[in-house]
Amino acid sequence: MLDIPTTPAPQAGATALAAFVDAHPRLFVLTGAGCSTGSGIPDYRDALGRWKRPQPVTYQAFTGDVATRKRYWARSLVGWRRFGQATPNAVHHALVRLEQQARLTLLLTQNVDRLHQAAGQLNVIDLHGRLDRVRCLDCGLSMPRTDLQDELLRLNPDWATVEASDAPDGDADLEADFAHFEVPACPRCAGMLKPDVVFFGEGVPRKRVDAGMQALDDADAMLVVGSSLMVYSGFRFARAAARTGKPLAAVNLGRTRADDLLQLKIELPCDEAFSFLA
Repeated sequence: MLDIPTTPAPQAGATALAAFVDAHPRLFVLTGAGCSTGSGIPDYRDALGRWKRPQPVTYQAFTGDVATRKRYWARSLVGWRRFGQATPNAVHHALVRLEQQARLTLLLTQNVDRLHQAAGQLNVIDLHGRLDRVRCLDCGLSMPRTDLQDELLRLNPDWATVEASDAPDGDADLEADFAHFEVPACPRCAGMLKPDVVFFGEGVPRKRVDAGMQALDDADAMLVVGSSLMVYSGFRFARAAARTGKPLAAVNLGRTRADDLLQLKIELPCDEAFSFLA
């Protein structure tokens, strides 16, 4: 265990993180929304781990209520314009360099933006799925989100010029009359289309959890990057690391659910903490 103090000073924080990385050559890395804020994608929580906005739509509301689906897809139509154009930032590229140095057992991300893969990361599990794909809940058809965007705009041409500020994960901060918004059905079976992501109230596929736990077992230590771990799907890995005595470090602005389990906490923006890999 490294006895390195938490510090907000950029150089000291980067030095502390570099020491942790050097001391543990096989890292299990879990990333969250803080990795992607530098790419223009807002995060969900404040420094105390509280929601900045109303809680995201649940699986039960999306599948059970037509009005909720209309609101979701209308806001998604607006938000996707910029979300779909986001590019990797310095944090994504720093983590690629760690992989190229053979210092990662796995990168497990809670993000659904696929920016790790866009940066060149190879060994990645998208714990919560991927927003660039849409699937049918009835027949299982999978299709690109860009194809659905075209269909959304064809059915709702008046929404092509609607503007709103960005919200997390391709959403938009928009309130309007959604009653007449048309939601496309599956082109193969006319079933219900849903983003290929894990909504709140929906379980993470067991295969992803098991693969993550195996990589954690093989690692020397766990590093959390840009996540408050408030959602259990990510926190379970920190708890498993602590239970098996693996050193645990986090780079995050503000409180995490695992603060009492950490050996090292760097309270800096992720890009500043990883500046030693620039």
